[in-house]
Amino acid sequence: MKVTFPHMGNLWIALKALFEKLGHEVITPPPITKKTIDLGVRYSPEFACLPLKVNVGNFIEGLENGADTVIMMGGSGPCRFGYYGQVEREILNDLGYSFNIIIVDPPEGDWKNFLRTLGPLGNNCNWKEVVNALLLAWSKIKALDHIHRAFLKSQHYESSTACSCYEDIIKKIDIAMDRKELRKITLQGAGELMLLTETEHVEQIKIGIVGEVFMMWEPYVNLDLEKTLGSMGVEVVRSAYISDWINENILYNPSCILRKMRFKRAAKPYLSSFVGGHGWESVGETILFAERKFDGIIHVLPFTCMPEIIAQSILGSVSRDYKIPILTLSLDEHSGQAGFLTRVEAFIDMVREKKRAIV
Repeated sequence: MKVTFPHMGNLWIALKALFEKLGHEVITPPPITKKTIDLGVRYSPEFACLPLKVNVGNFIEGLENGADTVIMMGGSGPCRFGYYGQVEREILNDLGYSFNIIIVDPPEGDWKNFLRTLGPLGNNCNWKEVVNALLLAWSKIKALDHIHRAFLKSQHYESSTACSCYEDIIKKIDIAMDRKELRKITLQGAGELMLLTETEHVEQIKIGIVGEVFMMWEPYVNLDLEKTLGSMGVEVVRSAYISDWINENILYNPSCILRKMRFKRAAKPYLSSFVGGHGWESVGETILFAERKFDGIIHVLPFTCMPEIIAQSILGSVSRDYKIPILTLSLDEHSGQAGFLTRVEAFIDMVREKKRAIV
């Protein structure tokens, strides 16, 4: 098979390693550009959220580059993500593309059906080869998340140096095809980034980012929010990473189940039930950030995202009760860098003034 998949942050690095280890030819979706967005917008429903449009653009670019199989995650609950794969399949079929699509839904206890869906991706490899491929991909996901955390902790000290160092480490992780080598790269890379935190720095501002995960994880669609904040001398903390999602929804890791319980308990006075997507998490994690004395929160979501709109309607009350500034960024294909930058700069200026007033 010649496989392609959505481009979302650095996840492509782990998926590329997984499918290559299984003997597939990988047609890596090109980094998201204006061309990707334009393709998705042209052929997607007008009021579909931005992630779906980006996916469609990704798949068109992948199919045009020779892919014959599309890999897409599925979902459940009120969020429209649950039927992205089906909608995208119909759009691409209408455009005349000939391809197979494999939609991988979270197991939710039904491991038999989950493994049956993944069966064709095994490519007749034996169990040892499959396990080694999965372990390499999982190791890369954890390495990428670990390095990203270190990058966010260091970039507000030396923004340009941190960015350059981070990009070099990501390239090394992409190339590495051995877990021992990967551990060495991760430890060395994190050490290099943490050295930057020894630089003298005055008046540190700490901002938590919550919201819909695609918008958090893919820098092109969030207009490079994290690096923008870093260049302003702001320390950024994400509420969730790819490894968190896998631990919670596939591996059922006990520590991540506890994390889920914590944000549900925190959100309960404001939101006590699942609303789809990460709406519940956005509310709970905002409260947890506030309790940890963060200086402000940025809530990022795709325009028309139903779960995050529910969260947005609640976060005003959270902001008043916890006396923490919250900026909501609702983004789509029309969002421009200039207006975005003005809003973020004004928010950070306000947070700084608030912090000085308290001191």
